[in-house]
Amino acid sequence: MSIVLHELVGADETRPFSPHCWKAVMALAHKGLPVERKAVCFTRVPEVEGGVSKIVPVIRDGSQVIADSFMIAAYLEQAYPDKPSLFGGDGGLAMARFVESWTNSVLHGAMRDIALMDIHNALAPADQHYFRTSREARMGVTLEKVAEGREAALKALPATLMPLRLTLKSQPWIGGSSPLFADYIVFGAFQWVRVTAAGVTLFEAGDPVADWFERCLDLHDGLGRSVPAAG
Repeated sequence: MSIVLHELVGADETRPFSPHCWKAVMALAHKGLPVERKAVCFTRVPEVEGGVSKIVPVIRDGSQVIADSFMIAAYLEQAYPDKPSLFGGDGGLAMARFVESWTNSVLHGAMRDIALMDIHNALAPADQHYFRTSREARMGVTLEKVAEGREAALKALPATLMPLRLTLKSQPWIGGSSPLFADYIVFGAFQWVRVTAAGVTLFEAGDPVADWFERCLDLHDGLGRSVPAAG
């Protein structure tokens, strides 16, 4: 029986874009588990699995329902120990928690400033209203005001990515010799922009981060490339 994954989409249900949902998608593929992917828009999230969560991703595995991408990865690791490990042990789990904190607190802010209006414009009208009102209440400014910082965010991005760049100069994956959940955490942030923001160049030529991202897109039979870049 397949694991059911509820993932966020905009007006085009074939273009899932949530960085957190992409983490779960890649984690399930890493484990080699059959999955049934179900598209859900912002305003329908409260209906998912009887209202178990205010956010997606959410998975249902038999009688088990789990929300939050990190909790999903931890569940998969425990429930399917015979499948390829997402963490490579307790040290990898601890490392992934740090990578998650850095990504959420630093990288997602940069990606948000770059792609915010593109995300809004990709939504259906009802979801646009929800997205605008909820985000503007959270940020205290209009979406347009945040979008004014797009060029500044792009200009600052190379410095923002320096810790990642230095790591990937000496090893092919954040996880070391092979990808782990830590890689999928960061991948999700870049895939978020790739899928939503047309004409955006995130990486400079020859950047090890760019090469790593291309390798991530090729993983699991090109799963990341199954959704074309925004254009």
